[in-house]
Amino acid sequence: MPIFTAADGTELAYHLKGEGEPLVVLPGGPMQASSYLGDLGGLAAHRRLVLLDLRGTGDSAVPGDPATYRCDRLVDDVESLRAHLGLERMDLLAHSAGGSLAMLYAARHPERLARLVLVTCTPWALGRRPSAEDRLAAARLRGGEPWFEDLFPAFEAWLAGKTDFDPAFAPFFYGRWDDAASEHDARAEFNDDAADVYGSAGAYDPSATSAALARVAAPVLVLAGELDGGPRPELARTVADVFPNAEFTVQPGAGHYPWVDDPEWFARRVAGFLDRDAAVLPSAG
Repeated sequence: MPIFTAADGTELAYHLKGEGEPLVVLPGGPMQASSYLGDLGGLAAHRRLVLLDLRGTGDSAVPGDPATYRCDRLVDDVESLRAHLGLERMDLLAHSAGGSLAMLYAARHPERLARLVLVTCTPWALGRRPSAEDRLAAARLRGGEPWFEDLFPAFEAWLAGKTDFDPAFAPFFYGRWDDAASEHDARAEFNDDAADVYGSAGAYDPSATSAALARVAAPVLVLAGELDGGPRPELARTVADVFPNAEFTVQPGAGHYPWVDDPEWFARRVAGFLDRDAAVLPSAG
């Protein structure tokens, strides 16, 4: 397990999977250990995945200052990893809440970005978040599932702020609830204290970030899940619209973890984007 030292002296870990050109991967959660990403549905057959454990998660050390869990401050850790790897520019993939970190990195270090993939990205950095109505509309798409009638009333109550989140809601976050999804969900490992800091006051400046991302030249792929409620495809598309050189795609039948729902589709689509010549990248649409 490789280790590098962040600018403030915190020792951070990353995990390598596969062979080929490196692809740096930022986990979501927020502040979830990178182990849940696995090999991203076989993407490791196409790229060498560099899976970062953000500070205080997985095998990375807990920082001396908990304020450094804030999303904008984590940008320095991503840049330290790039320098540690000796990459002039890097391909970067981020999932869910990690998408906001990736966007802040792109805004601050556009010259260091070769390509960017945002997977079911929660666009907090742009001042946008899934609404309760979004999540309920996506949940209702699962009305034919055998577990739906038992879970939906409690899910609705949670979104109304009447109850706490229940891990039993996991089926709503996958395109299908089967053994693979259940096993994947069981591997989740969060730092809840760090998650509370991640998006705290001062983490985001949506107008400045949007303006900076409008100048990012790197090709960008925004991938949404057809059945995902956070974000729904309509919200995810607005992320692609911010970048000048982006494309948007929806994975059929996928939820929030598309590499679990259809590994082959996911790996083929992402690898195709990463390997494509930048000169022929289509515009968003």
